[in-house]
Amino acid sequence: MNQLAARCRAGLTAAELDKKAEELIRQQGGEPSFKNFGPLGSEFPASLCVSPNELVVHGIPGQDLVFKPGDIAGLDLGMKYKGLFTDHAVTIVIGEASKEAKELIDAAKECLRLGIEAAQAGNRLGDIGHAIQQYAEAQGYGVVRQLTGHGVGYAVHEDPKVPNFGEPGTGAKLKIGAVLAIEPMINLGTHEVKTANDGWGVITADDKLSAHFEHTVAVTKEGPRILTK
Repeated sequence: MNQLAARCRAGLTAAELDKKAEELIRQQGGEPSFKNFGPLGSEFPASLCVSPNELVVHGIPGQDLVFKPGDIAGLDLGMKYKGLFTDHAVTIVIGEASKEAKELIDAAKECLRLGIEAAQAGNRLGDIGHAIQQYAEAQGYGVVRQLTGHGVGYAVHEDPKVPNFGEPGTGAKLKIGAVLAIEPMINLGTHEVKTANDGWGVITADDKLSAHFEHTVAVTKEGPRILTK
């Protein structure tokens, strides 16, 4: 992911970045877990999700998606390695972004940190969602509700769902050994989203910017352990 983020610049196409993502995954002996994932006949066609600006998640990295100065872009990467799966996302800036874009990205990054901090054995799923929601909404941002984090490990998506909103002390109890993909999706405007015409992309309902960060996190007796650093 660090190598992919470092390659992002104005003029680069998302298709070029996707090609590099698959190359790097296979060099490490892994497989891209997003490629061909999904319902039969409408599988995701790429290794990397590239979601610029108002595209929240699941952007298809086509040749026609060209990075422009001032864009922000979410990069979401899934990898299968020795039978196990990880999921990881960052939002990056192309060139120099606006002050409000940078502040949004910083807030989403802090939401991820707070969500991970709440992933303690004995806590509940609602504690993770509450930590994220409380911080984001205090800054005036919308927290996407129609999409969630999830369990991960033996498949791309596993139970439980890990919402980015909720009440503390509610939901399933977190047990030692649980592995979660914690992934706040934070919008500059409303929390509402809509589906793109390609059936995969998810866009902010008001077409304002969105930022997305994600780590795969193990719940251990010593506290949460980030597996995708």
